Amino acid sequence: MTTIHAEQALTPEGWRQNVRIAIEGGSIAAVADGTARAGDERAAILVPAMPNLHSHAFQRAMAGLAEIRGPGVDTFWVWRETMYRFALAMTPDDVAAVAAQLHVEMLEAGFGAVGEFHYLHHDHDGRPYGQVGAMAEAIAAAAGETGIGLTLIPVLYAHSTFGGAAPNPGQRRFVSDRDGFARLVEAAGAAVAALPGGVLGVAGHSLRAVTPEELAFAASLRPDAPMHIHAAEQVREVEDCLAWSGRRPVEWLLDNADLSERWCLIHATHMTGEETARLARSGAVAGLCPITEASLGDGFFPAREFRDHDGRFGVGSDSNVLTGVAEELRQLETAQRLARRSRNVMAEPGASTGRAVFDAALSGGAQALGRPVPAIAAGAPADLVSLDADHPALIGRNGDAILDSWIFAASRPAVDGVWVRGRRRVSDGRHHDREAVYGRFRKVAEALAGKL
Repeated sequence: MTTIHAEQALTPEGWRQNVRIAIEGGSIAAVADGTARAGDERAAILVPAMPNLHSHAFQRAMAGLAEIRGPGVDTFWVWRETMYRFALAMTPDDVAAVAAQLHVEMLEAGFGAVGEFHYLHHDHDGRPYGQVGAMAEAIAAAAGETGIGLTLIPVLYAHSTFGGAAPNPGQRRFVSDRDGFARLVEAAGAAVAALPGGVLGVAGHSLRAVTPEELAFAASLRPDAPMHIHAAEQVREVEDCLAWSGRRPVEWLLDNADLSERWCLIHATHMTGEETARLARSGAVAGLCPITEASLGDGFFPAREFRDHDGRFGVGSDSNVLTGVAEELRQLETAQRLARRSRNVMAEPGASTGRAVFDAALSGGAQALGRPVPAIAAGAPADLVSLDADHPALIGRNGDAILDSWIFAASRPAVDGVWVRGRRRVSDGRHHDREAVYGRFRKVAEALAGKL
């Protein structure tokens, strides 16, 4: 049994001082008041580890390589062509090395689990690998090595745009028919089954990439598993969906896809007031990726309105141009401030904004990933983050002021330690296997850069 003593800990009942957290079998066995004892691991400030509900691991290696302006107005659709070129160059070994580096960075940033929205499936020519799940196995191997919790979400991707249009050549490594996708899901399930706490989800890439029948097929493969889909990220997507169906993307999903608590709509940026209210009432999670949405010029999610209808949301790092719990939550709130020209948008009067967004993202992220909500409580998974009380932004802070200062005032990383399922993976801000992982990543990143 492992025991951690925390000077301050954020529990479901609120902040507590001088607590001892007993961990057994990857879960928290007990939380009790008490001073530190010999043999206890020490933490000045302890909070639950955040779930990251949406990631494309392979894109970590291209971060910073799409910042050359294209012709005319540079948009998501221009960025996507760079992404296609990069995806066409990678092998399963490349993906394993890049994913491991990303998982190290996620853990060091305070994420304890990640949802990998996995659509890079096939060999360079678009044919399935002999081992059909080779890419899924690469992702799972990286998670196993680094210790991050993994919800692997294989993605059905079949068409280039609405109406079942044929895919374009740049998408060939993503594309599957129904039978092929069923085999991919089976292989992904086998890959995560070997991981402690591994979870399998399923996804349709977007309404432009699957037909209604294909979306229903994907959802039926794992009827009780998390079901994800990109929705309403770009204005052009909304316009194209209207031309195809007479409905906006979120509206179409609400009317046709039987949305429920198992669903996570990634981005959902462009919604009407009615869509916002209906999505909140459905119980589905809005999967927000604030840094990527800003990077790609997507627009502003109606976060305050969604919260007013008791909508559930979590955060993800998506394209992985930057990685950080505090950074995603800060971008979420500051985008709302810019859109509304006001402050502390996501909190209720008199309440902490940091606490409001942190608690909501913990709960929504866990729901979207099919995982228990991280909490410092008996029976919860021992997924924990310690913060450095000597960080300039945290000196003298107590209670919710810790979260406010970490999220909105820390200009350098404040995460000191991370435990996943009770095993310490990060100490003094550094992952225990950082150097070995980085060495492999560096070789792959240099080789990939030379191919572009």
